Amino acid sequence: MSSEIEIFTKLKTMKKILMLFVMGCTSIGFAQNWTSNMEEAKIKASKEDKKILLVFSGSDWCAPCMKLEKTVWKSEVFKQEAESKYILVKADFPKKKGNQLSSEMTENNKKLAEKYNKAGNFPLVVMLDKNGKTLGMTGFKNVSAENYIKLLNSL
Repeated sequence: MSSEIEIFTKLKTMKKILMLFVMGCTSIGFAQNWTSNMEEAKIKASKEDKKILLVFSGSDWCAPCMKLEKTVWKSEVFKQEAESKYILVKADFPKKKGNQLSSEMTENNKKLAEKYNKAGNFPLVVMLDKNGKTLGMTGFKNVSAENYIKLLNSL
């Protein structure tokens, strides 16, 4: 009887592990490849002949940033467009204590802001060439993901 209980317990544990594994694989498949490292982004953009899309965001305090995240960046149409055209870089500036970034990442984001966002606009979307030269800028627009992509492609 005790061996049957042991087997049953092990099967339950294995089932939980399998479920977590499947959920992890699924989320990886739909994840976007945002980075915060501009030098890596430039290297990748050069290798893949893509533009760099740099986004300055206040993820936990900036309402337009959150709306842009939800309506554009997380949309399937943007994910497909980004996969073929852009290297994605995000410089986030959260304010809530529980969302603070590492000191290294905070310093990295400040350096990006000093170069590309001196006015401190949020959200700010900067289109760069593969060498990091600014091609154009925009901010939040209350439009569909499809129309926002058209705007990005016009920069």
